[in-house]
Amino acid sequence: MTQVRDTIPDHLQREVDAALAFWNADQDVAFDVTGIIDPDEGSAGADGRELRLVLCGGDRCEQRSFRVAGTDGDFRVALVDDAPAPTDAAVVPELDPPPGARRGWIDRALARHDFVVLVFYRGFW
Repeated sequence: MTQVRDTIPDHLQREVDAALAFWNADQDVAFDVTGIIDPDEGSAGADGRELRLVLCGGDRCEQRSFRVAGTDGDFRVALVDDAPAPTDAAVVPELDPPPGARRGWIDRALARHDFVVLVFYRGFW
């Protein structure tokens, strides 16, 4: 069963930071890492470690996989193109951000508006 953790294990933090910087370099909105998917399964090999991250920015969250290789801040990062097809049932738990990300988004939205209407559709918010 897929497990999404909203805290990054300490031993993976530098690699996650490198993947986030790589992702944000090509985005028009700054994203934050709000979760990591199955962090214990991403063992490091000769070609690096695969990290599956939940990235939230603006009003959207995406699950992306990265191949991170290197050590001591000198990381090489590549996007792994294995995102599930939109009809795949696994897309719902992977895109749904952890509760902490939703709470922050709701607080920011309420600060800008008198009220907020939330619509949940198949795991998307």
